[in-house]
Amino acid sequence: MPAPIYEVKAQFFKTLGHPARIRVLEILREGECSVAELRPRVGLEASHLSHQLAILRRAGVVRSRREGSSVLYSVTDRRVFDLLQVAKEILTGALTGASALAAELEALRFVDEQS
Repeated sequence: MPAPIYEVKAQFFKTLGHPARIRVLEILREGECSVAELRPRVGLEASHLSHQLAILRRAGVVRSRREGSSVLYSVTDRRVFDLLQVAKEILTGALTGASALAAELEALRFVDEQS
């Protein structure tokens, strides 16, 4: 019996649930990259970066191909960038709302102190 779709979705989000993997995807938005190009931009040691890339590859989020002595990575479906953009918009909205609430609370505190 196949897993329910909500479990498959949860597994997909777990795959994306690591800062290094998100950073790799942000970089791959610009195009195909080798591990040598990714490493300094992600800020991980080669072995840790390779581990994160392997997780993304096993989940089918990225693919790799060999060109000479280099392994190049790219995303399998560019819609993952849409998903990351929507997440950014949701977080920005939440932070904007929290910022406005904090400003209101600060204004109320100031009024209370003046009374």
